[in-house]
Parts: sequence; C-alpha cells; structure tokens
Amino acid sequence: MFTYELQQAARHAELLREADAQRLVNLARAARRAHRALARRSGDHAPGGQVNTDHDRFVTAA
Repeated sequence: MFTYELQQAARHAELLREADAQRLVNLARAARRAHRALARRSGDHAPGGQVNTDHDRFVTAA
C-alpha cells in the first residue's frame, strides 16, 4: 500500500509540473501575440504591417 501512495504522490507532482510548464507556454504565446498586435497597431516594420503604395514613383515607359 505504501508504494501505491508513493507512486500516486509522484504522479501528482509530475502533473503539477506539467501544468506549470503548460501555463508558462500559454503565457509566452499570449505575450508574443500581444507584442505582434502592438507592433501592427504602431506601424512598425513587423510582418503583416503596412504596404508601401507609392505607385507614382516611376513613370511608365514610352
């Protein structure tokens, strides 16, 4: 009976470590998502940012 309780306590501790690790991953993802959204709103040169639409820069060839 003692080995069963010991195994159960070890499994419980392992599950807690996995949950903490998953929480950390989710936090990092949310921070990255927020950073990208902020960069998009501020107009930085981030992926998905504004596109240069200056079409009058070059004249057409004759």
